[in-house]
Amino acid sequence: MDIHGRVALVTGAAHRVGKVIALALAERGAHIVVHFNRSEEAAHETEAEIRALGVQAIMVRANLGNPLEIEDMFTQVEAFFGRLEILVNSASTFQSADLLELTLDAWNYVMAINLRAPFQCGQLAAHLMLARGTGGVIVNVADVAGQRPWLKYPHHSVSKAGLLMLTQVMAKSLGPDIRVNAVVPGPVLKPERMPDARWYHLGQMLPLKRTGRAENVGQAVVALVENDFITGAILNVDGGDSLLGSLDVL
Repeated sequence: MDIHGRVALVTGAAHRVGKVIALALAERGAHIVVHFNRSEEAAHETEAEIRALGVQAIMVRANLGNPLEIEDMFTQVEAFFGRLEILVNSASTFQSADLLELTLDAWNYVMAINLRAPFQCGQLAAHLMLARGTGGVIVNVADVAGQRPWLKYPHHSVSKAGLLMLTQVMAKSLGPDIRVNAVVPGPVLKPERMPDARWYHLGQMLPLKRTGRAENVGQAVVALVENDFITGAILNVDGGDSLLGSLDVL
């Protein structure tokens, strides 16, 4: 796919990895829908940076835990652009809990944001892509927790494992018109509260002996969008983190 001139919706595009992905697509000429929920100021900054690249950008607020707000987001995308060729499900919540103390409310919230929302967004995006006859690409952003259990993050691990299976189910169901892939980032962006020394130590544990950058994920998303013979793929961008076995590293 030639990204130039395409319309891309990136959930969680206001900051961190989602922002980097949105900018990577904009640099290739895509028009961007900047999804956000509470980070309005950051979304404005991202929107301005994208427009400075010479492409169009709009901001759309939606609580991904509310299916009606997700529907409204796609209504706004169709009303403004009339089409959609790229969806990146980047938004996520990251919560820890002990399995025996994990409440149903916490479980349901994480599943809603990390799994149900990507399903609904993917379904609505596919309808729009097929209705316009353009086809398209969906990229889901998972993480290593979906490939090996993190005992401190049980609901997060299960949600991301589900997202990886959802990727493959959608790829098989939506081909040949729509390709669906996933990226699995490892330590590419330091958590805000993590000490620098701990972050450095995580990097030293990897086969590459260093942490990555959010730009590594943006590059991977661009590659999966552009290569028209890749679907159902799960691309690890983790410096070899997935090779370390079932360790709680966070």
